[in-house]
Amino acid sequence: MDSQQFREYGKAAIDFIADFYDNIREKDVLPSVEPGYLIKKLPEDAPEEPEDWKAVFKDFTDNIVPGVTRWQSPQFHAYYPTGTSFASIVGSLLCDGLGVVGITWMASPACTELEVVTMNWFGKLLGLPEEFLNSSPGPGGGVIQGSASEATLVCLLAAKDKMIRRLQKLNPDLDEDLTKIKFVAYTSDQCNSSVEKSGVLGSMKMRLLKADSSGRLRGETLKRAFEEDKAKGLIPCYVVANLGTTGTCAFDPLYELGPVCQKNDVWLHVDAAYAGAAFICPEYRHLMKGVEYADSFDINAHKWLLVNFDCSAMWVKDGYDLINAFDVQRIYLEDVKGDLKIPDYRHWQMPLGRRFRSLKLWSVLKIYGAEGLRRHIRGQISLAQHFTKLVQADNRFIVEPEPAMGLVCFRLVEGDYLTKKLLENLIEKKQIFMVGASCKGRFIIRMVICSQFTTVQDVEVSWKLVKDEADNIVNSDRLHSKSQSIASIDHLQNIDICEKSK
Repeated sequence: MDSQQFREYGKAAIDFIADFYDNIREKDVLPSVEPGYLIKKLPEDAPEEPEDWKAVFKDFTDNIVPGVTRWQSPQFHAYYPTGTSFASIVGSLLCDGLGVVGITWMASPACTELEVVTMNWFGKLLGLPEEFLNSSPGPGGGVIQGSASEATLVCLLAAKDKMIRRLQKLNPDLDEDLTKIKFVAYTSDQCNSSVEKSGVLGSMKMRLLKADSSGRLRGETLKRAFEEDKAKGLIPCYVVANLGTTGTCAFDPLYELGPVCQKNDVWLHVDAAYAGAAFICPEYRHLMKGVEYADSFDINAHKWLLVNFDCSAMWVKDGYDLINAFDVQRIYLEDVKGDLKIPDYRHWQMPLGRRFRSLKLWSVLKIYGAEGLRRHIRGQISLAQHFTKLVQADNRFIVEPEPAMGLVCFRLVEGDYLTKKLLENLIEKKQIFMVGASCKGRFIIRMVICSQFTTVQDVEVSWKLVKDEADNIVNSDRLHSKSQSIASIDHLQNIDICEKSK
């Protein structure tokens, strides 16, 4: 493909994407395909000869697009948002077009330095303490990881290394291998699965501590767990606090957890993957009270901030903790000598190479501006509040727990069975997509405002779909119960007649 063909085909691809979003309301959220549909449609072997782009594009539209779940549909309310915007898409296009791999500063100076700049911008917008920023006098700084999952694992491994170094200073004869198996990590039983998985990948026992009735991990619970494990000869090493749990968007009190970690020299990592984006709005920053106790802090810009996956923003108080854990030298990686103000990001992450991800974060921050992003966050929270009022006006439903950010959890008064049935029926019809969770032992349905295209009218369409399906289910269940009662009465009457005939 030459540059002229690239212009032609690139324009066709951009037109497709623009049309895809222009017409997104006309399509079902979920695809009507069965598992294995694409494997059956496509050849078993790669083509031997080049294929014409038009044929490739037709294959894409005819076979691949029908199997795509429309995450940006206004009726997509599952999980949490996955960010996208034309500003971010342009940034991604430029990233792919430049094709640089930022393994060192010299490999592409702009790749490293734009990341420093944008992470400082972003950290300041959130109101993070200055010590987390690369622009501070200290060793703190920010780096873009692929996901919150990576950030949690990277910090667990760094915490593990830091604890060993600290204990070796106290006891130079320490057996490192025997000591590491005593390390314990802690988090809430409301954590995302990726937090628990980081313990598996990092070979560290992960204790899921019971949250309170509001879904929060309390300081006393953590303190008690530390004491229990120390009594067994174990070593508390790493804590993951959640600011916006996956199930119900609960916020762990950092001001309680932080002092417990600080007193015990335990690394405190903050997973604010979804809800942390709201801290660009000053009115929500009280939810991260105590953040000064954290050693690391992570937000997925690719969730709620209109940046395409993958772009997870992670800050640490001390970049040397990462360098000490991950620095592996080779002659071919020798570079200009600098300090943390020009970080060698290959020591701050698991991969050696890195894409120019800061371009899409930079383009979104430039094109929307801080106020545009605040307007987006506040607008989505307002839409969630509107949905809450619609649900609360119907006495067949209960909203529980209290809505948080763009998430509303609700259930039918009739009970778990009908609530599950309601969700199953909605998913089966493919016009709306939500997922379930549990709260206080009850099954709930999670409704999240995810798409940047969602309007008040779209929220009302979503509510009508839920309400109409509830009408069908509740009426059907009551009719079934009534039929069973009538059948039971008839059965008893038949027994009575038989007895009298005897």
